[in-house]
Amino acid sequence: MLPLAAFAGVLAAVGAVLAYVLWPSWPNAPVALDAPAMPVTVAGVLFDVPPAAIRAAVQRHPGAHERIDLIFTWPSLAPPQPVVGTTTARESDASAVPPPPSVNDRLFVTIAGLGAVLAPADRLRTIYPRYVEALASFGADGLAVLSFRTGTPYEGEDLVYLAGNPEQFFARCTRQVRAVPGTCIHERTVDAAEMTLRFSREWLQDWRGVSAGFDRLVAQLHPQNASPTTEGR
Repeated sequence: MLPLAAFAGVLAAVGAVLAYVLWPSWPNAPVALDAPAMPVTVAGVLFDVPPAAIRAAVQRHPGAHERIDLIFTWPSLAPPQPVVGTTTARESDASAVPPPPSVNDRLFVTIAGLGAVLAPADRLRTIYPRYVEALASFGADGLAVLSFRTGTPYEGEDLVYLAGNPEQFFARCTRQVRAVPGTCIHERTVDAAEMTLRFSREWLQDWRGVSAGFDRLVAQLHPQNASPTTEGR
């Protein structure tokens, strides 16, 4: 029995070494901004993400992520141009430096696992109705606006949705306060992952174009399924 036990121990050690050497791993160094789109998985869902769209350098590598934070220009849906960190004395001239990008031209996207959280459409049907006012007001191009009541978890926000067919398009939006513009959150599910899209409330004036742009972005990031099943549309 002793030789057999020793042989089994040697096999286990060799197997551990081989598993360590051959186990696939991803590089720790962030991928260059100008690299092509790389494969990223969130909650087991595969996405093709351009490195220049990833906001945090620590997330700029292929492989599995718990969440990933992205930014795109609107309406091109391209990653923003990198910010130059150094300037010369001549470039520091106000006439030579381009103006900073407007926040209204930016679409912020977070992809994370849905987990035990209700899907967006389920929240629309079962959660939000508990907290909104009784009467809705009219919005742009067929939209309806329902304010959340004071003292609720969504105090200070509005539920904006397509009247007659809320599940086609809806969003939660803050209101403009002095110089701080209102922003909206629109959520969609892609299999077990949830995409949270944050954008300026002013975009709701063309909500149909916004919804179509979100469709294009989902297809751009998740091309494995040409017609992905999403909720929150």
